[in-house]
Amino acid sequence: MFVFVCAGCGAELTTPLSQVSLPAHARQKYGNGAQLPVLMQSGTFAVDPDPWGGPWRMWDEIDPDEAEARGIYAPVHALSDSTTGASLIAPGDIRGTRLLPEKRGGACCGLDGADGPNMACQACDLPVATRVDDCSLWQAVRLGSDAVHRVPVDGVHAEPLSWAELAQKGEGTPPFEPIGTWGGRLGSNHYWSWSPQWEAAAGQALAHLLVASQGQPVKVPDGLTADVFQRALDALLPAGPPKRRAALAGPGQPSPDATADILLVPVHPQTGRTWAPAGPTAPAHLVPLPLGVWLWLVSPQPYLPVPASGRIPQDVLRDDPLPPRPNYLFRADRGTFQHTLVRLPAVRSPWLRTILENLTQGTPADLF
Repeated sequence: MFVFVCAGCGAELTTPLSQVSLPAHARQKYGNGAQLPVLMQSGTFAVDPDPWGGPWRMWDEIDPDEAEARGIYAPVHALSDSTTGASLIAPGDIRGTRLLPEKRGGACCGLDGADGPNMACQACDLPVATRVDDCSLWQAVRLGSDAVHRVPVDGVHAEPLSWAELAQKGEGTPPFEPIGTWGGRLGSNHYWSWSPQWEAAAGQALAHLLVASQGQPVKVPDGLTADVFQRALDALLPAGPPKRRAALAGPGQPSPDATADILLVPVHPQTGRTWAPAGPTAPAHLVPLPLGVWLWLVSPQPYLPVPASGRIPQDVLRDDPLPPRPNYLFRADRGTFQHTLVRLPAVRSPWLRTILENLTQGTPADLF
């Protein structure tokens, strides 16, 4: 575990934190006026390898060789020139700082970090972090890599959970959830929706699925997996009978089907490593999914459209009426999809570049 301290004076700025992998939805902007919860679980931090926020440079100002050196293989609207390696934490884990009200940014309901660091060390007044809590953004504090240092906590060391432990103890992420909105004249409100975390996870996985498809039609497993991926794959890939097949695989599951060309597998939530099957016959294409999403896909919880017959057991709390399903088809998160795809070297292929260009031109509006 680690404590972050101010680079200027050494004052402690956080509670003890353990490192985990960066969530797939870390850069997601969701809906309009939505109240998203805290990004990071309390007691954890994740490092963002990419720069975030201004100053910005437009794509035509950037040399292609420089872009590739930064891991960008296709045009984007603009690239951030800020410092890389920020550590993201829950707002409740910050200590010894004060807000800088003049750095509010252009937000409408909170702070968006557009004006740069908006939190300073109380001891020496050095700007050390950026708090983000505006509507449609996940709430987090971003500790600048050039303004803080990470100090190990003596005597505290926790080994990451094994894949077997994660398969047994991990919690699935439900695909539907109520989304809160900022209160109006009638007070706070909410609507039932596909989970923003699922939409971001699908955007990330869809980019990898397209690369793994090699431009050929792909069939994913029926059920919820098909609800999430099949419509987008059919729209973005050539029509015709499937030539490549995807399957779910991972810890605690039967050995991967030898006929599957693509495996949808979990990412370790602590180390960020992608699960891979043992043995020399493993498929070449592994598509990463957040553990909570993967767990729900391999072991979906029952959704009952009508009450079950018989009496409710005495020790079960009644939940009536049943939560509704969203009234629209699943859509992957466009921003996460694009952020992922431009960072995969295969996007230099002409057919993938065409898909990327069509995101703002010919892609159906209800696909993302």
